[in-house]
Amino acid sequence: MAGRPIPHAMTTTGLTIDGYRSTKSLGVVRGVTVRSRSVFGTIGAAFQTLAGGNITLLTDLCEKTRAEAFSLVLEHAQELGANAVVGFATMRPK
Repeated sequence: MAGRPIPHAMTTTGLTIDGYRSTKSLGVVRGVTVRSRSVFGTIGAAFQTLAGGNITLLTDLCEKTRAEAFSLVLEHAQELGANAVVGFATMRPK
């Protein structure tokens, strides 16, 4: 199984996936990534803050970061030989 990617449908925040049973726990998997805007992107985001509302440049950056971290979780699980990720939870700093 280690060579096959884990489909998104095989991930859940629940403790089970309907139609499947868990036979072995392989431990905790994680995906951490940190991104920053370029100088120009940071200046653009600063201008967006002046107008108020959604800062789309930073929202897009957050979405890309979240997607990359999720991909890293799936890669880590795949390296361990998993075919699913259950009990998946995201955390954010206080």
